[in-house]
Amino acid sequence: MFVKKLVEKAAKKPGSSSEGLRANDVEPRVVLHYGIPSGAHLFAYDPVQKILAVSTKDGRIKLFGKDQTQALLVSEEASTSKFLEFVQNQGVLLNVNSKNQIEVWDLENKLLSHVHVFNGEITSLRVMQHTPYFYVGDSSGNVSVLKIDQDSNQVIQMDYTIPYLASNGSPVEASEDTSVVSILPQPTAETKRILLGMVKQEAKKATCACWVCPSGSRVAVGYCNGDILIWSMTESSAMVCKLNLGYKAEKTPISSLKWVYGEGKASRVYVTGSSSNSLQVVLLNDQTEVRIVKLGLHVSEPCIGMEMIVADGKQDSLLVLGKSGRVYAYDDYMIEKYLIQSQSKSPPSLPKETVVKLPFSDSCGGVTVGKFLTNPSHLLNLSDEDYTQLAKDTAQFLPSQAVSKEGCFPGFTKVKNVYITGHSDGTIGVWDMTCPFLIPVLFLKEQADTAALTALHFDSNSRLLVSGDQNGMVRLYRFKPEPYLTENSFIPFQGSSKKGNNHIVHSVKYIKLTGSITCIQKSHNSKHLAIGSDQGHVSLVDIEEAAVLYTKHIASDICPGITSLQSESCSVQGFEKNVLVVAMRDSSVFALDSDTGNMIGTNMVKPKKPFKALFMQILDGKQDSSANGESVVEDVSTRQPSVLLCSEKAIYIYSLSQVVQGVKKVLHKKKFSSPSICSASTFYGTSGVGLTLVFSDGTVEIRSLPELSLLKQISIRGFTCSSPKQNSLPEITISASWDGDLVMVNGDNELIVSSVLPHKETFRLVESLSRVYKKDNAVCHDGTLTSAVASPPKEKKGMFGSVFKTKPKRAADTETTESTKETIEELSKIFTTANFPWNNNVERSRESSTVTRVDDEEELDIDDIDIEDDDHHHQQQEQPKEQGILSGISKQKLASKFTSFKGKLKQMTAKNNEKSVVTNEEKHEEKSGVTVDQIKKKYGFASSEEMGAAKMAQSKLQDNLQKLQGISLKTTEMENTAKSFSSTAKELLNAVEFNKQSSSKS
Repeated sequence: MFVKKLVEKAAKKPGSSSEGLRANDVEPRVVLHYGIPSGAHLFAYDPVQKILAVSTKDGRIKLFGKDQTQALLVSEEASTSKFLEFVQNQGVLLNVNSKNQIEVWDLENKLLSHVHVFNGEITSLRVMQHTPYFYVGDSSGNVSVLKIDQDSNQVIQMDYTIPYLASNGSPVEASEDTSVVSILPQPTAETKRILLGMVKQEAKKATCACWVCPSGSRVAVGYCNGDILIWSMTESSAMVCKLNLGYKAEKTPISSLKWVYGEGKASRVYVTGSSSNSLQVVLLNDQTEVRIVKLGLHVSEPCIGMEMIVADGKQDSLLVLGKSGRVYAYDDYMIEKYLIQSQSKSPPSLPKETVVKLPFSDSCGGVTVGKFLTNPSHLLNLSDEDYTQLAKDTAQFLPSQAVSKEGCFPGFTKVKNVYITGHSDGTIGVWDMTCPFLIPVLFLKEQADTAALTALHFDSNSRLLVSGDQNGMVRLYRFKPEPYLTENSFIPFQGSSKKGNNHIVHSVKYIKLTGSITCIQKSHNSKHLAIGSDQGHVSLVDIEEAAVLYTKHIASDICPGITSLQSESCSVQGFEKNVLVVAMRDSSVFALDSDTGNMIGTNMVKPKKPFKALFMQILDGKQDSSANGESVVEDVSTRQPSVLLCSEKAIYIYSLSQVVQGVKKVLHKKKFSSPSICSASTFYGTSGVGLTLVFSDGTVEIRSLPELSLLKQISIRGFTCSSPKQNSLPEITISASWDGDLVMVNGDNELIVSSVLPHKETFRLVESLSRVYKKDNAVCHDGTLTSAVASPPKEKKGMFGSVFKTKPKRAADTETTESTKETIEELSKIFTTANFPWNNNVERSRESSTVTRVDDEEELDIDDIDIEDDDHHHQQQEQPKEQGILSGISKQKLASKFTSFKGKLKQMTAKNNEKSVVTNEEKHEEKSGVTVDQIKKKYGFASSEEMGAAKMAQSKLQDNLQKLQGISLKTTEMENTAKSFSSTAKELLNAVEFNKQSSSKS
């Protein structure tokens, strides 16, 4: 017998069985992520496309767009995101992870286009908007320029670089003190000048910086000791003022600064400190040096990020990211109003904090239990007109693109997917999930105080919904026959079970039992309900009379409590009998007589080493259970009903007839060491029944039944689950449909839906509602508009309903100047030049991304030389008076033109000399009939035509030389300006030193 089992087990092929499900029959996958991902870490925002990006610590990026669109991007590397920034309006998102890899995401296709490995520790990132270039600062104090190829989205390392020595003027002393913490293109001159913040300072380290004026003449710098200084970037660079916001008293490093421009006197700076719950807002105006007007907002937890969401009119919102990953929203208009009127006699109320949550968490509390129903036949049977009106009035909405193309669910007479939720305050919520978002359909809530719901049961045939709570209260809701809607009423979104739902709910009955309700199951004859509690009570209830027929208490020495109940008809001692199979929390299984409640067998069936039981299901025995499965104990008949029991560490399949008799007979079993199972459920496919296991680390396994062979598995990034402590509510709830869909709710932040059957379309309009980037509204880098901008849809609500609003596009948002293309071409010439070839960092960077170019040499003609005249040069030099810390692009361009002209002039002179040489052989080639010009040419004189051309060339050359002299004079002026700037920098350092001494004395 032992040899036979060994041979059968060796012959078994993984992922297959003789009958039932096979590996090709399943395709586990995540089909929806809704809400804010766990481990949220960084914000980024595209103000043109109105896209908010939220990156995580595990390599995921969630995108929130207009019209309720959402999409999830998952990196190959499960690494923390360090920097995140959009190439605005181009459908490109840059993400730098902790491994210093620069990821380029294609938002239109939601794919990772390229991963560039940077050779160095990246400490800052800044995109040069409206161009394909971006800056990268590293820990050595160098700034590299990289380019995104428009066709392939590949990252190209440019030759242009800003080494530490060039920007700082002194050799590198220590890498930890030379990191580039901020790269700020100067406003109104983004492609001309940038301001670099280095960590190294005389007395303290800079941590962040931001511009605080529209022209780029003032900058705010935050430091590690809590200081915030406003510096002037004019020719007389000096500290303007110091902002005392309380961070310095606690020596809290400034983590982020964000400036919001307001016309008139409403400009303000938002400040957050490292590991601080305080969010400070400072009003900046011309009188800032005299008196500081500020507002302190106390966030519920330490802030790790913030972003301003551009929206309609004065309804802009400030989003604050907490350390736990929660997102908090503030009305920026209310903040502005408070700052302006705070000194008046009747100051306004403080702006209120709003926590961004899933829709069903706003007023009902967290979800404690759920039921996911796919294709129900008798619930919420609505007409097309009613459903359209319902969709318009709900807290979620359809995108305008999808509505115009497909209409609002044409032809539907029933809801495709229904999600029923039980909440911590006793509320029952019914949600339409036909599309990949939540539409509230019905709320059932009692007026009296209620406890958290712990169990739900729904039977579509009898239109019965049953709930049980922590206090043992059971409520039976009987729905009226459909249709529910009358001519003048729609399904209400709120209301008690007694008022407001009379046209839906036929009756409500109450039953009080002992203990917290753990499971509810309809009996075999559909007239009774079997109910279990956490104290080991099993009760049978008459549905019509709402009366308890009997209650049995089952004791346990290890862990009391009923996990699952299921009714079945089977043969007992030759007689057909209705039995109630019971699984306890300690993994014990037994059968009761459904009519009397007495135990049929003499003993309970239990494993030698019990674990917490999670799930029990009776299998009807139609699938093959031959002895070729894992851990086969004994060869048995292939057509007998069996009992599936899943615990945290093991799965058992027993013979149903043996369980009824109290005899332990294991047909199949599978044990697990780590991680533990947190959820188990069965599903029905076209070829058999399968088992879905969800583990605590996010792994999802699909196994065949009854063999328990592993068919396929996936891992859900960011999902972790742990068993709740006794008498506590679960943080994560998992609901399964009959066809294998899982709805996983993680707190009040995110909802994940997975599917297992191939080619199954769980939701409608998935593609439309995941299209966050609207290519039709994008403007290319060359300044051309791809298509006309459609009129904005009407304002609607969503998960960010109070945050995202539609704003009509201004002409300046869609029109681009003709100089955009010229600017990019000029930048291309600059950035492809190795301006500091001696810098070793350039050579090191090339190792990761080498670009080869071949320049074609062209013969120079005097007419090809074009020196810009004074007027044109003057226009090109028109820039704001304010100068940044580093200004090298215009000077570099001028020097390049000057060098190029001198080289070409030498080549032209050499060629003219060559043309004037006459060889001795030519002197003997005289022929008759020569012209005067030929004679002149023979004896070394120029012909008439050559004389005219030479005069023209000489004239043009002299003209160009005059222009060149003018440029030389302007270059001298620039050098003098640079010397003046150096002097100004010394004055700035002296001011810092003086401030340091003053601070130490005070």
